[in-house]
Amino acid sequence: MGKLSYRSPLYIQLREVIRSKIEEGEYPPGTAIPSENQLAVTYGLNRVSVRSALAALENEGLITAVQGKGMFVNGPKTERDLESLGGYRQTMNERGKDASTRVLVKAAREAGPYYARLLELAPEDQIWFIRRVDYSGGEPVALEEIYIPCQVLPGLEEIDLGLFSIYDAYIWNGVRPDVGSQVLRITTLEPAAAKLIDLAPGQAVMEFSYLVRDTGGKIVEFARNYIRGDRTEFIVHYHRQQLV
Repeated sequence: MGKLSYRSPLYIQLREVIRSKIEEGEYPPGTAIPSENQLAVTYGLNRVSVRSALAALENEGLITAVQGKGMFVNGPKTERDLESLGGYRQTMNERGKDASTRVLVKAAREAGPYYARLLELAPEDQIWFIRRVDYSGGEPVALEEIYIPCQVLPGLEEIDLGLFSIYDAYIWNGVRPDVGSQVLRITTLEPAAAKLIDLAPGQAVMEFSYLVRDTGGKIVEFARNYIRGDRTEFIVHYHRQQLV
């Protein structure tokens, strides 16, 4: 469906055209749809009709408006267990905290020997490298460095990680993160990295490094989170084992 007729209001027809493109995957989850101007020119409509169509789709939850960036396609809603593999922003928002992230780097690169070993890849295989800062209440609390095989998330370059989470991208690509292992140590950061989260040079920071596997046992992510202990608290749940 890509042409408009005069059998029904034009904004309704445009709404259905965009809906079809979303459902058929032409506009994948997490990506921007054409701008108001582009849609108006493509379909020969005035801006009022285009805005009406987009507003209807936004009210249905199919797209989200981001000021200064445009309209983005929402993915399907999925329940998740925050106690096991919850991401920072989702976990904090669920707890009523004002959380956000700022992506500094999102680029593809060769795995190289070290990350190839960690991710069970060949050194020449491509991986995504993502570096971002996590905020709570407007203050930086953590620096994240994330490594993901490109074959796991082949369309990641089109997804705005300031708006959608990596977990969203996994679900949209049919990837189901299942289990992970995590290591904690105390370390320090290079001065430039420390400055990103308002640390003084040489100030200690907690480093959480972890691997995540999907339901088939395949490694889908390796990450390091450098977290300010003075702005963060952790909760550990445990159960008493039966005495024998």
